[in-house]
Amino acid sequence: MNAHATLRDAILYFADFEHCKDFMVELRWPNGGVKCPQCGSEKVCYLAKSRVWKCYATHPKLRFTLKTGTIFEDSPIPLEKWLPAVWMLLNDKNGISSWELHRALGVTQKTAWFMLHRIRLAMQSKTFNKLGGPGGGEVEVDESFIGGKARNMHSARKVEVQKEGRNTGGKAIVMGMLERGGTVRTAVIEDRTKKNMQPIVLENVEAGSQVMSDEWAANWRMDDEYVHNVINHLESYAEGNVHTN
Repeated sequence: MNAHATLRDAILYFADFEHCKDFMVELRWPNGGVKCPQCGSEKVCYLAKSRVWKCYATHPKLRFTLKTGTIFEDSPIPLEKWLPAVWMLLNDKNGISSWELHRALGVTQKTAWFMLHRIRLAMQSKTFNKLGGPGGGEVEVDESFIGGKARNMHSARKVEVQKEGRNTGGKAIVMGMLERGGTVRTAVIEDRTKKNMQPIVLENVEAGSQVMSDEWAANWRMDDEYVHNVINHLESYAEGNVHTN
């Protein structure tokens, strides 16, 4: 696209799926040759009618789209709306609100908030791809309590902590995901339950990756999505390649 394009130009340009396809292919595979996000194989063919690629290697997920393995993957929102949203956020020096995006693209405010959250995550990590990547990379997942002890808090803050009713000692629970040799992503969570932790892992870690975690993850692990490796910290902090150090 032209560097001086307007929002109207961006919306009209990305309204054509072929333009979205060319943009995403160049972004994801800049060296040429589309590769399977599951195994990294270049032996793939494009099925234009269904807008998917088919991999000829042997693994469970042979078909993939432009969104597979990216922050867009598990969203029903088409690229025709995702890419103008990316354009808007990147071209506004002061940032944009979910209400602005909602009015510009004709999506609900809740959807616009979700889109901005995902795009900002990509800007922070400098990639649209999830952690892990092709071939099942190694990702360490852990959570920690961050903050001061309740006994050292101001009396007003102690009252707030008691009202919250969470057994955290007044501390925030922060969940971290580290791609070995790559980047780290974090999120503040309400509690250490499947309901709160699974969506965050699914949003950030590519299916098929090897997930390393401590014994607490037995409460939220997803064996259908990941190869799960657990280290019990009561016994040791590392067993070969399995650790969250």
